[in-house]
Amino acid sequence: MPELRTDRLVLRDWREADLGPWAAMNADPEVREYFPGVLTREQSEASAARFQADLDQRGWGWWAVEVVATGEFIGFTGLDPVDDGMPFTGVEAGWRLARSSWGHGYATEAALAVVDFGFEALALPELLAVTTATNLRSQAVMRRLGMTHDPAEDFDDPDVPEGPLRRNVVYRLVRGARPSTGQ
Repeated sequence: MPELRTDRLVLRDWREADLGPWAAMNADPEVREYFPGVLTREQSEASAARFQADLDQRGWGWWAVEVVATGEFIGFTGLDPVDDGMPFTGVEAGWRLARSSWGHGYATEAALAVVDFGFEALALPELLAVTTATNLRSQAVMRRLGMTHDPAEDFDDPDVPEGPLRRNVVYRLVRGARPSTGQ
């Protein structure tokens, strides 16, 4: 499983020590603002186990994100095939960070590393990112990655109950549409 590095971050396998901070992140209503609810510790641990299993099986997926200078676990980023039942196919780039890590550019830095990995190591022709229509912070990261949004692709997520979280937007980036960061 490749470990990805940026100037300030390492994207790596999940560790036992990540489970406490990961569960705390997923129990934080602000971190989970654009999801139907918070997760229990058991749900968080199960998701981390699934993420690691995917990394072990295919060599890529949702990596744990650590700050190089401190060794602190701050969240996850990575690539994942789009779930069945969605109105599109492809590989999605995504991220989620602890609230204390917001505003430092970490999401963009980590996402750029996985975008480069997807295009260079996996030779994917395109990547996409999906979020709720109201999640303006994630949409800003998508734009910083060079992704573009076509309102014709907006959709209602069938797995989310009626309400403000149901409407989603899709951003796309075609390989070669932005210069590589070389990370």
